[in-house]
Order: sequence, then structure tokens, then C-alpha cells
Amino acid sequence: MPLLLLPRCVRQFQGPLLGDLRYVWVPNYVRQSPQIRRAHSLAHASLQALDAAKGNRERVVILGSGWAGYILSRKLSPKKFQVLVISPRSYFVFTPLLTSAASGTLEFRTTLEPIRSRGYPNVEYMQGWADEVDFSRQRVTVEDAVLDRNQRRAMTEDRHARESNSPASAEKAKESRRGQMWNVGYDKLVISVGCYNQTFGNKGVKEHAYFLKDIGDARRIRKRILELFELASLPTTSEDMKRRILRFAVIGGGPTGMEFAAELTDLVHKDMPKIYPQLVSMVEIIVFDVASRVLSMFDKSLGDYAMKVYKREGIKIKTSHHVEELRPGSPKDAQGQNLSEKNEPESCYTIKTKEEGEIGIGMCVWSTGNTMNPLVEKTTSRTHHLPPSSLQSTAGETPPPDRNDTWTLDRNEKTGAFLVDSKFRLQLTQAPLSEPNSESPSASRALLPNVFALGDNASVRDHVLPVTAQTANQEARWLAKRLNSDNRSLDDSPGFKFRDMGVMTYLGNAKGLLQAPGGEKGLRRWFKGLRGRAAWLVWRGAYLGLSISWRNRVLIPVYW
Repeated sequence: MPLLLLPRCVRQFQGPLLGDLRYVWVPNYVRQSPQIRRAHSLAHASLQALDAAKGNRERVVILGSGWAGYILSRKLSPKKFQVLVISPRSYFVFTPLLTSAASGTLEFRTTLEPIRSRGYPNVEYMQGWADEVDFSRQRVTVEDAVLDRNQRRAMTEDRHARESNSPASAEKAKESRRGQMWNVGYDKLVISVGCYNQTFGNKGVKEHAYFLKDIGDARRIRKRILELFELASLPTTSEDMKRRILRFAVIGGGPTGMEFAAELTDLVHKDMPKIYPQLVSMVEIIVFDVASRVLSMFDKSLGDYAMKVYKREGIKIKTSHHVEELRPGSPKDAQGQNLSEKNEPESCYTIKTKEEGEIGIGMCVWSTGNTMNPLVEKTTSRTHHLPPSSLQSTAGETPPPDRNDTWTLDRNEKTGAFLVDSKFRLQLTQAPLSEPNSESPSASRALLPNVFALGDNASVRDHVLPVTAQTANQEARWLAKRLNSDNRSLDDSPGFKFRDMGVMTYLGNAKGLLQAPGGEKGLRRWFKGLRGRAAWLVWRGAYLGLSISWRNRVLIPVYW
């Protein structure tokens, strides 16, 4: 393999989104294949150029650049497949470390990996939203997302949900510019678009809460934390207002919400006393959760230990609390008057719970619940006209010709995700004929042999898999291995089996929690897991090892 030394000017230009790689190993097949070399040289290749560079390879279109989509794009063989990633964001986010980036423990670039990379010249990329999938013609309709203001932040609804033809919404429609559309054909399609944040219809949450799914969310949270401390340090801010804006509310008692509360506590106890010594005693961190206990996925003994740590660190846990509203401004008294004489909507928010009423806070971090991506909802809610040649029966054969070519995609009734078989292929059910007097046999089932769904938007029939990065990572590696194989077809391969690697979370003050893998019938039967400093070391070591690039594996320990 030849070793390429990039010029210094190129290294400086790359930055965190394109990779800070000084030395890049280029495999021999890249030098020897003019098709791959030509496709790589065209940073913004047209569709015609992509078709020309394809050669005799199959094109695998991957929708989404999350855990499943990114890992799959890196693992597919460039000799067999032309890989095209379509996503509104041009990077992969290492989501387990977003809480550390939001609190300032890590820099933002340590959580990012570029889609376009010199190390993977076979991976093509288009920055756009997948708007629609035509399974009969095997093509995806894509909408331009380069200048979309919705990228780099968590989504709570369809990006065009609030657009209308009324004059009042003309300005919003202009801001959320609907991009140009184009079609991309595929030989194999992998849908891994992930989920949106679920707000459960609570008033004001979409507009005023801070989410934690993308790098833009982490930037907004860090900026808000600094703003609140600066506001509290002003001589014009009253004592009551200082305590109000230095009260942080975290909604959701899962690992993400609790890790953010722990990281924020570390920031307040270790760094802020050096900068704002007079304000540290006023800080209050509250976690609200609708369940009866936080970290419910952990064993009770481990959960009880976590509660003791949180209490010792000063984190208030309020379980069985139901959030009803989030609005800007100070709370109101019984007469409906603002408690603050000078009500400043941008400096203070009010969260209303069913149990305690209105509480003044500086910011609300929302980390609970997922809702299905609009593309999945749109695709599963309508019928599809598919010829028998594009389908495969559950027995592995092509369905016989039938005058009824209308099919609907199966979906999980609870989550709305695609229902897939053990090999992640989309499953369908024949829609009933429109003629009421038609004598039609019972609806048959089939699957799309060249369309797959991975990650949060996929649900394996008759199996319940955890909706975690660990699951998406394993699914992508499994599918890539099977598609790359020349010795065995996908039909002859055994189905996917999830390997439980345990659950981890950070508790703050160099303490962690690690639940042993295997379930109650496995290792956990004798060994519940680790807690305290040992679990924290394993937590850091595991995330460091899972980091994608060597650049981040070097930078992360430096910041830690």
C-alpha cells in the first residue's frame, strides 16, 4: 500500500468535519480501479457521473448517516458495491459523547466523523432529505438540504409541517426554503433515517426546549449555559432571578438525561468555582421523569446506588412527575401576575408540572421519548403497486402473478417502525381489493429482497431489540458481512442475533454504572455489574475504543 502525505494547507482546510488525518493509507484497489478513482475525484459528481463510475457493481443507497448508516457505508466492499449515502448532515455523530461536548468536557470535533473521507473513496455522498421511495421503479426522491436551517439539530416534526399557503406563514416558508428535488436509482436500499424527538404534545416544548441528538444541539446547550451564568453575574439581576435562571431542568431519567445532569454537575463543581465563585451555591439541577424511578433499565441494586450518588452530588430527582407546559418568562402567582417585576422572556423559562405547578428555570433539556421519522410514516401509511418480480415470498420464492398488485408495508403498531424479518428485509401484506364482491383469497405476505431497514426505524418481527447505538452498530456490521459474502446468499444465512454487551452510564464525580451483559439467565445471574470508579474507567475505555478514527482516539484522552 502506498502512503500519501497530505499537504499542510489541505490538513488545515479539512478541520473537524473532513478529518484531521495527516497520513492516509490508500488500498491498492483504489489505485488500480479507474472507476472508483474517477468517482472520488468528483466531489459533487452528477448523477450521470455516478452512473458512469458504477461499472458492473451494484449501487447501495443508504438513507441516513447515523450509527447504522455510517458503519454500513464503511464496511461494504468497494469491489462489489457503489455506496451512496444520502443524509441532511455530512457527518456522523458519536452520540454517547454528546453530553460531554454540551457541558464542555470535550470539544465538539471529538464527536464527529466525516462522511466524505480520503480513506473511503468508494463512499459517495449527497446532502439531502429522502422525500419519497418508489419501490416499483427502485428510486429515491431527494430534496436538497445544503442550506436547510433544520440540519445539525434535533427534529421534533416534519420539516414542512408548519408550511402553508396563508400569508401569515409566508415568512416561515421562505426561511425553511424547500430545496430542489431529484431522483436517484438503486439496486439495494438501506433505510436508516432514525427517529425524531417525541414531545407528547406538551405545549411549548418544541419551541423552547433544548434537545440532545445532534452536534448543533450540544452547541446550543453550551452557549445557553454560559449565557445564564453571565446573566446571573450582572449587577442588575436580582437574587430571586439569579436562583431562577440558574435552575436547570432535565426531562427524562434515561441514560442520556442522567449523564447530562452528571456532566453539568461536574462543570458546576469543578470549573465554575474558578470563574463564578459567588454563583455556584445558587445552581440547582432537577431531573423530572414520569416513571417511578430513573435508570429503569438497570438492576434495582445498581439503580439504588445511582440514587445515592445523585443525592450526594446535589442532583434532585423528581419521579412520577408529568410535564404539561414550557413557556418563556417567569412563573405567575395566584393572581396571574409575574413574580418578577421585570419579566424577560429570553432569560427565564417556566415549566409547569401536574404535581407542583409552575417552576422558574433557566433552561430545559428534553431527553425522553422518540417518534418515528416522517419518511417512515409516509412510506408505511400508503399502498404500493409492486410487480411480482420485485417481491419474494416468505418461502423464498417469487409470488405468482395476481391481478392485485397492491401491497402495504408492515409496521410495528406501537412504535410505527418498519417490520422486518431476521435479515432486516422489509415485509409487506397484500392490500384487499377495492371491489366489495370480489372473491379473493386471504391476504398473502411477501418481502422486498433488496430493501433493508436498520436502527431505530426497524423492528424485527417477533423480537424486541433495545433501541440503542449498540444495536444499530451490530445490525450494520452483520448486514455488511452478509452482503459482502461470495460464498453464501442472504437467504441461506442465519438470521441476526443480538449480542448484549451490557449497559453503561456516567453518574458524575468520576463514578459510573455498568450492568453486566447476558440477561437474568446469563452472566447477570451471578454478577450484576460494576459501580463507582471501576465502572467509570470501563465507561471511558469502552467509548474510547468505539471511537471511529484514530484522530478522535488521540484527542479524547487529551481533553479528558
